[in-house]
Amino acid sequence: MDRPIRVAEFDRFFAESVHGTDRPTPTRLDLRIAPEAEADARDLAARESSCCSFFTFDFDNADGLVMRVGVPAAYGPVLDAFAARVEAALGARR
Repeated sequence: MDRPIRVAEFDRFFAESVHGTDRPTPTRLDLRIAPEAEADARDLAARESSCCSFFTFDFDNADGLVMRVGVPAAYGPVLDAFAARVEAALGARR
């Protein structure tokens, strides 16, 4: 039951708080996010990790706030789908 709710929360987060993406490897997606969204991003990341333990989420503030999303190679297609949702949200804003 939480999964559809979290998907909607992620979609809203992508639309409102993500400013851009980088995909340095097939198993990592970096989201540049608004600093004021850090608490929400960490909360979503924690809940997603507890549900789907193959996801890893890290945060970096070195060059603006970045949420790094990682998966093992076998889950690359899952990260592709995650990235497509982000891009759809970004595209809707343009």
